[in-house]
Amino acid sequence: MKKDKTLVLGASEEISRYSNMAIRMLRKKDHPVVAVGRKSGQVEDVIIESGTPERDDIDTVTLYMNPMHQRPLLDWIISLAPRRIIYNPGTENPELQTLAAHRHIENIEACTLVMLSTGAY
Repeated sequence: MKKDKTLVLGASEEISRYSNMAIRMLRKKDHPVVAVGRKSGQVEDVIIESGTPERDDIDTVTLYMNPMHQRPLLDWIISLAPRRIIYNPGTENPELQTLAAHRHIENIEACTLVMLSTGAY
């Protein structure tokens, strides 16, 4: 079964970071992952890109950066036209949520790791 791609935004090679744990758990459950972080790197078989790569295949954006760091990326996130955005704890952003809602993008305030663990992803 083909699964849609998840963009992990705020990705880190640091193993103690929740974004790193999310990448590893998504891959363990066979979800295709695109990772974007402040620095390039790699987590298992996933390359972490920096910047704002053009993509047209993102179903879900899962956020691992605080709203202050999201601000310069808002237009780019919306331009990806994901089906949904998951706001992990501490990433909730009313400005992005409003922009997303106007584009009929689902806003979910939840923990990606918990969603994956419970089958709610």
